[in-house]
Amino acid sequence: MNIMEQAQLIERIVPDTSVIIEGLLSEKVSHNHIKSNEIIIHEAVIAELEHQANLGKAIGFLGLDEIKRIKALSQEKGFELSFKGSRPKAAEIRHASLGEIDSLIRQLAFDEDATLITSDKVQSEVAIAKGMKVIYYKRPEKGLRKLKLERFFDETTMSVHLRENVPPYAKKGMPGNWQFKELRKALLKQDEIQDMSREIIEDAKLRKDGFIEIERAGSTIVQLGLFRIVITRPPFSDGWEITAVRPVKRLSLSDYKLSDKLMKRVAEQAEGVLVAGAPGMGKTTFAQGLAEYYAKQDKIVKTVEAPRDLILPENITQYAISYGDAQEIHDVLLLSRPDYTIFDEMRNTDDFKLFADLRLAGVGMVGVVHATSPVDAIQRFIGRVEMGVIPQVIDTVIFIKDGFVQKVLELRMTVKVPSGMTEADLARPVVVINDFETGKLEYEIYSYGEQTVVIPVQAGRDKTSAHKLAESAILLEFQRYSRNPEVEMVSDNKCIVYVPESDIARIIGKQGENITKIEQRLGLSIDIKSLDEKYDTKGAAKEQKEIPFDISFKKNQLMIELGIDMQNKDVDIYAGEEFVLSAKAGKTGTIKIKKSNNIGRRLMEAMSRKEKLRMVV
Repeated sequence: MNIMEQAQLIERIVPDTSVIIEGLLSEKVSHNHIKSNEIIIHEAVIAELEHQANLGKAIGFLGLDEIKRIKALSQEKGFELSFKGSRPKAAEIRHASLGEIDSLIRQLAFDEDATLITSDKVQSEVAIAKGMKVIYYKRPEKGLRKLKLERFFDETTMSVHLRENVPPYAKKGMPGNWQFKELRKALLKQDEIQDMSREIIEDAKLRKDGFIEIERAGSTIVQLGLFRIVITRPPFSDGWEITAVRPVKRLSLSDYKLSDKLMKRVAEQAEGVLVAGAPGMGKTTFAQGLAEYYAKQDKIVKTVEAPRDLILPENITQYAISYGDAQEIHDVLLLSRPDYTIFDEMRNTDDFKLFADLRLAGVGMVGVVHATSPVDAIQRFIGRVEMGVIPQVIDTVIFIKDGFVQKVLELRMTVKVPSGMTEADLARPVVVINDFETGKLEYEIYSYGEQTVVIPVQAGRDKTSAHKLAESAILLEFQRYSRNPEVEMVSDNKCIVYVPESDIARIIGKQGENITKIEQRLGLSIDIKSLDEKYDTKGAAKEQKEIPFDISFKKNQLMIELGIDMQNKDVDIYAGEEFVLSAKAGKTGTIKIKKSNNIGRRLMEAMSRKEKLRMVV
């Protein structure tokens, strides 16, 4: 039966585990909603809480803390607290979910002629059916309360970081432009953090939009409405800690102002997409916008998450991989036949293998991965899937920085001689990675010996893709003959190897036989010189020369004026220390860049932030 929130005298009370865990009894007694002469706690409640605490689960610690509060209230309010009943056997504790513990508690309440207090509907109905005195506290309204945690958030707060014996801190601002601020001077006490933890876990059980995603010994991960909350406690951490993250802005795909070319690819072609970026840069927000875009195109969209922190419309089903396993997710997705699946976030080898398996089965996949550069996201697949399969698994990489799309790469497979190599018999399968907007070749992935290598291709600059590969390969080769070799690439098919004077004859071999074999093996022409010669002639790389320039705007273009003397010359453009692109000046010494593409947006952003732009020859 339900009761009104008013003071009432109950001779004897027997609370069950649900009331203890949720802290309801101490709340009712402390506010004088309930008065009693004796509160009896069954030993089975203690045993179950002890079992949960030994497993490292938060509910065990929270329940034991509640009993401590009831003990303190017994002295304050003048009622008797007693522990009765026999400790349950191990099998009864293991089968608590089947009702074994609840049955023991009901029997104690019946034997003591006491009132059973519960917030478990089934427990209440069974007690009423047996004619017992019972008070049932219905809980849905409690889930609508404002959390104590929320007082630390305002409209600009990205995340809140709470730790015992430390003031509360928060990140305020937007992705890529935030500040770490102290919220108050007073230190957080352990009791305060434990109280917030209990409240979070209670609401996660009560609210439709709340889930306890992962519970391990020492840590609990909760998704509660917009909040993704991580709770850690000893012995896993050296103190109680709560980290809560909340999106500060919800964006649709149209807000990113993607180029027409990229929108067409996303809509019609891209089915193996990686959304990459550093933590806090806005990857999940972009993936959320992508999921909503596909759903509006009458596509069946599902997500795989751990935890489920994407805020999506009801027509998108969200699966929690933490409540299943890779095989279950695989079976469900193949049988339910979604057009697109959003995988947020991929962390371990099993995640990458599941992504690849589903993509090869024909499911459109969008994976979210942590990466500090676009190519790093691709490299995380190397060694986890075969090199030749990578372009079938990933066709587009969208790199997010500071909440915007900074760069887009596309992948395809071809058979060719790797860039910089000249011998036709060195042709092999190569995964080429191009800048999507410009079509410029940026990286190549291929097998070299027993290794799969990712080599940057920087056309128009001092080094080609083969240079770095050749330098590392030649160093390995010549370390067999000399202790301190140094390599300098002078062209795509020629290099100079500097070694101590005493090693030169042995490296060249009789009538050049040894060096000839090395050249044939590596596919390069190699000159052997003394280290003394290199340093005597100052054979180090030439210094880069910066040139003056002017920037103007014409309709939708950036006009970089270098002067007529720079016509048809290659120039490297830097924003601060970051290389942006290599470009060739036109006949009038002008470089034209569209404002709407990624490079144009990057330069516009650099100017708005007053970063130094440099033109280097």
